[in-house]
Amino acid sequence: MAFRKKDGDNQILRYDDVVLRRSDLGIIRGPHYLNDRLIEFYFAHLASSSASSGAVLLVPPSISFWLANCSDSQSLREAADPLRLPDRSLVLFTVNDNLDVAAAEGGSHWSLLVYCRETSEFVHHDSCTGMNLWHAQRLFRAVSGFVGAGEPPQFVEGFTPQQTNGYDCGLYVLAIAEVVCNWFVSGGRGCAKRDERWFTAVDKEVDAVAVNKLRGEMLKLILNLMENK
Repeated sequence: MAFRKKDGDNQILRYDDVVLRRSDLGIIRGPHYLNDRLIEFYFAHLASSSASSGAVLLVPPSISFWLANCSDSQSLREAADPLRLPDRSLVLFTVNDNLDVAAAEGGSHWSLLVYCRETSEFVHHDSCTGMNLWHAQRLFRAVSGFVGAGEPPQFVEGFTPQQTNGYDCGLYVLAIAEVVCNWFVSGGRGCAKRDERWFTAVDKEVDAVAVNKLRGEMLKLILNLMENK
């Protein structure tokens, strides 16, 4: 799954389809805003460690961005259909405030949009409340027609711990995504308490300390994968 490149090559690791570069080590050591590659890497890690049998989909940032900003309906369908959204019980999208499709790795804020089939909702988690609301609603409008829900999905703002600096938004996205995936795999999809969802787990497990710990865990994971080739 992973290998180390020759000395002098900027590529340091390939994990599934994700390529990390030497500069990513500096970013994850921080304190810096996470880029698309690091978020996609951890999404791939969560997907590989989840025993969800395809019921959970973590959409890479590049695809989420394209879905939100796709200019015509045919291109949007061509991007959405391979995701097989009607077959998923839970879908996690990243939201970014970049509006320039020509600008690679643009934007300055990340948030998380979670589709839960059980409740027919798209739940938005933003660690800086309100900052990405417009962008999240734009993504919701783009993809809600592709999930094949029995009733029209609703957009809701979910409980989200708030970041205490200007650069940890991506880590909050990853920390909350991990909690949501664990909640689902552990049986949370029964969702007897509709208003609770995974919010109680987020409240208990995600804060500034946990986010800082995750940064270190990600760095350790990358270094271990590099060592083990």
